[in-house]
Amino acid sequence: MDRREFVKTAAAGSVLTCSSISTAFSQSKEPIKVGVLHSLSGTMAISETTLKDCALMTFDEINAKGGVMGRPIQPVVVDPASDWPLFAEKAKQLISQDKVSVVFGCWTSVSRKSVLPVFKELNSLLFYPVQYEGEELEKNVFYTGAAPNQQAIPAVEYLMSKEGGGAKRFVLLGTDYVYPRTTNKILRAFLKSKGVDEKDIDEKYTPFGHSDYQTIVADIKKFAAGGKTCVISTINGDSNVPFYKELGNAGLKAKDVPVVAFSVGEEELRGVDTKPLVGHLAAWNYFQSIKNPTNEEFIKKWKAYAKAKNLANADKAVTNDPMEATYIGINMWKQAVEQAKTTDVEKVIAAVAGQKFKAPSGFEVMMDKTNHHLHKPVYIGEIKADGQFNIVWKTKEPIRAQPWSPFIPGNESKQNI
Repeated sequence: MDRREFVKTAAAGSVLTCSSISTAFSQSKEPIKVGVLHSLSGTMAISETTLKDCALMTFDEINAKGGVMGRPIQPVVVDPASDWPLFAEKAKQLISQDKVSVVFGCWTSVSRKSVLPVFKELNSLLFYPVQYEGEELEKNVFYTGAAPNQQAIPAVEYLMSKEGGGAKRFVLLGTDYVYPRTTNKILRAFLKSKGVDEKDIDEKYTPFGHSDYQTIVADIKKFAAGGKTCVISTINGDSNVPFYKELGNAGLKAKDVPVVAFSVGEEELRGVDTKPLVGHLAAWNYFQSIKNPTNEEFIKKWKAYAKAKNLANADKAVTNDPMEATYIGINMWKQAVEQAKTTDVEKVIAAVAGQKFKAPSGFEVMMDKTNHHLHKPVYIGEIKADGQFNIVWKTKEPIRAQPWSPFIPGNESKQNI
């Protein structure tokens, strides 16, 4: 969708809600059905199951406070099972059969790309809670995770700095699908703009569910012999476990070749012996280790919910960035429905723009009024022996997302969106 079309369609939804619809909505006591579209099985279950549980916790919290204008939220949970075409089928089921007003879900960009035609065709609404590669702007989607300028670019800038170790060579290692490939296309262009030579960039991909990283880690060690090297990891799902285990087996320590991950947080590290990984990095917009009263309350609620629902490893329950993004998205949707006084998709889309919410990160985050992305702070954390992160760098304030990377040729005209 180009800028003119986006602005035109967004403007079309800005009509004020008529009083008769508002009254009917508020007087109804029928539950508001909402969809939860996350993989609860397959390679992505390691990451997505927690987002389903976080969404259910948030719905319970809203319902305990009276629901949305007095109406309870009724979640409809489906499992697309890490099967990308099945995401589209399940999305259609939620919208057409279950009649949900909104869907919260997807993790991988390939799953999001799979469902986009469904949400456009049926004119429904998706809140997408995970960092992604950008190069997209859709009327029917609100992106509560990071764009590249809110995660990938700051992370690489940090690694190139004196403070971050002054990396000169870069291994771009990812799972073989759209998010890693597009992110690495952006990073390759960024590195070249900083004077990094082609021979100092090594790009590698593995399939979903890949488990044998012995050869790749050996290759990284050889590549690192040519100068100060870092690894930019866009590995997704359960493949992170064998990758980090192999790093430990090979004795590849952070002081020698630091790894910065864009898809590894507290939840993924619960399944790994983190002691050999101390000092490796992750870049996110939130970490559990952030100290402020809002985050303390968020962590407390999550741990209590995990225990009450007897979730797996509830005694070791942790929060992470996509959970925060899920929590923000659901609350912003609630605020927008209450502002619009209806769940009508066009009116809710118009009302979400400009919504603000005090996030567990400690910042009041805002949904941009034109580009459907959150303004978010950026944090870089070092892995600690207990699986938590020591924050080593952060922005002073939330950063406005750039959905269209300035490092991709042809995007110049889109930078003001």
